[in-house]
Amino acid sequence: MSTFDLIVVGAGIVGAACADLAAAEGLRVAIVEPGSIGGGATAASMGHLVVMDDDPAELALSRYSQRLWEAYADLSEAEFSRCGTLWIARDEREYTGIAAKIARLAQAGVVAEAIDASALYELEPELTPGLAGGMLVAEEAVVYPPRVAEFLVKRAVTRHTHLHLGRRVNALTSNGVVLDDGTRLSGPVLVATGCALPELLPMLSLRARKGHLVITDRYPAFVRHQLLELGYADSAHGSELTSVAFNVQPRPTGQVLIGSSREFDSSREVSMATVRRMLERAFAFLPRLRDLQALRIWTGLRPTTPDGRPYLGAVPELRDVWVAAGHEGLGVTTAFASARLVTDQLLGRRSAIDPAPYLPSRVLA
Repeated sequence: MSTFDLIVVGAGIVGAACADLAAAEGLRVAIVEPGSIGGGATAASMGHLVVMDDDPAELALSRYSQRLWEAYADLSEAEFSRCGTLWIARDEREYTGIAAKIARLAQAGVVAEAIDASALYELEPELTPGLAGGMLVAEEAVVYPPRVAEFLVKRAVTRHTHLHLGRRVNALTSNGVVLDDGTRLSGPVLVATGCALPELLPMLSLRARKGHLVITDRYPAFVRHQLLELGYADSAHGSELTSVAFNVQPRPTGQVLIGSSREFDSSREVSMATVRRMLERAFAFLPRLRDLQALRIWTGLRPTTPDGRPYLGAVPELRDVWVAAGHEGLGVTTAFASARLVTDQLLGRRSAIDPAPYLPSRVLA
């Protein structure tokens, strides 16, 4: 039996960040991943690094992690593009609400500015006429998450991490895990398996939420910023079985990536009805988007907790079992902060932000 200081189950962006940080701290780490590195929810994300302010805990985690992402701004694998985020106000009611949003972000140290209609069309001339304005967060960026996950795992391996790629954890034991080939690994366990979390930790409530993405051929400068409607958070946090919201971003390749849909469905099949709804929403904001050639449509499953906050910390009543999962659509943004919070708890040290809102114990009390 091999013994480690930490066994990380799952090598998506969150698990990879956790393994890399633990290895950097000098821990002996094992990573177990049955599929490809960054091939699950990580590969089905839009890769936006966006600070969300609708919930104080979400704001704290996303802002903390955004700062940590800056260390990777020059990493070629990240394809880091500081295109900024432009939130779109459809009408005066939404535009009026921008002031409160700017104030919340400012408290977290995020600089945002209101953009009137005239400035909005200077920034994004392809937007449909008649919009009220928007809010620009210029420092925000987009990345390509699967390659970042691969980079983190490769770096961890250079720090004496052992990678069990193509292997699955069949069960937790009293002192580690058993793999599908019978191999036993001993040591504290961190479960970072996204939607597969209930297979090992059924006591933590989690639902899979499917999302669709569409990517176009290359149309450089068709849009210049990541574009979201101000009602995006209502879709992200809503309880509807299926919802769509306008979210379009420019990729460094010149392609245009189109989202966003959410539906409580654990299948990976493309739903053309949902895709049509999602595209019609996008066309309402960018009419000429209809003329672009789409190259690919795909789906992914995103892990959703009952309160929308990830599980980050020790699992009550299980000895030396930890969890970092349930990030839904913010796993990429919050990966590095999630790794810090869990590692701080493992090492018994104080965190930069309060870990209490994310502890698994909140749903098991």
